Amino acid sequence: MRLMPLVRLLLVLALVGIATLARAADRPAVTIGVLKFGTVSWELDVIRHHRLDEAAGFELKLMELASGQAAQIALQGGAVDMIASDWLWVARQRAAGADLTFIPHSAAVGALMVPATSPIASVADLKGRRIGVAGTPIDKSWLLLKALARDQYALDLDAAATPVFAAPPLLNQKAATGELDAVLNFWPYAARLQAAGMRTVIGVDGMMRDLGLSAQVPAVGFVFHEGWARANPAALDAFVAASRKAKAIMAQSDAEWDRLRPLMKAEDEATWAALRDQFRAGIPQRWTEEEREAAARLYGLMAKLGGRELVGNAMALPDGTFWPGVRF
Repeated sequence: MRLMPLVRLLLVLALVGIATLARAADRPAVTIGVLKFGTVSWELDVIRHHRLDEAAGFELKLMELASGQAAQIALQGGAVDMIASDWLWVARQRAAGADLTFIPHSAAVGALMVPATSPIASVADLKGRRIGVAGTPIDKSWLLLKALARDQYALDLDAAATPVFAAPPLLNQKAATGELDAVLNFWPYAARLQAAGMRTVIGVDGMMRDLGLSAQVPAVGFVFHEGWARANPAALDAFVAASRKAKAIMAQSDAEWDRLRPLMKAEDEATWAALRDQFRAGIPQRWTEEEREAAARLYGLMAKLGGRELVGNAMALPDGTFWPGVRF
């Protein structure tokens, strides 16, 4: 007789487990290829931790990948439904016949950083300086900085300065040892330089404004196949809803950022705060026709500055680069 309560408890637990599995089976899955310690993973962790995917009616699955190139291959090969990437890559792929499309994730961009005591106060002061640049000579931020220097200061940075192209972490190391006079780096690395006491001369967003692009243009977004989106509209809408709720939590809750510390790999309190604040500043507030038109103008400028090496055969932004079903 004493076994009866235990039997009933086990039966109840079994029924709850079956019901949970049934509900999970009813929810469509969205699989995203992600870099384990990339900044996009912070938002996805918030979605999973708060079960925002479950509340929105889908199941978020993550596939950890080693590099951005591996993520692109995974998406193109159908191993994942989405990845995080920039829309210039999407545009180039569409021009080559792919059906990739983009929704915004972040408008956070990099910055030109100098030591706190540096005499460099503006772009005009870069003449004769050693400038660390993340990436290659067709890095988008470098192209914008060169355009700004040329248009506003009649300064040819290729000839008047010494650019040093390298990976972002290496540039920060060289900045710390004084080997560089200025560093143009991606936003997470610029945030770390800020936390270490360096100051911003101009952000990439400031460069865009000075070149006549007033609207906020997203830098990175979620990329997926148009065919997948049309076949899975409910899953896509559910993901977008969960993403917005996650960003709202991250915008408002410092406690959430405390929880995210292990993923952020912040060396100290100042770095943690700088990364948090820069992420928050990059949360897109609007995605309307105005922002899309600004992105098209930016694409035209990038095509002019970087040529086919950057944009391929599409000198104008291809139709469909931005998924039309998302506006805010």
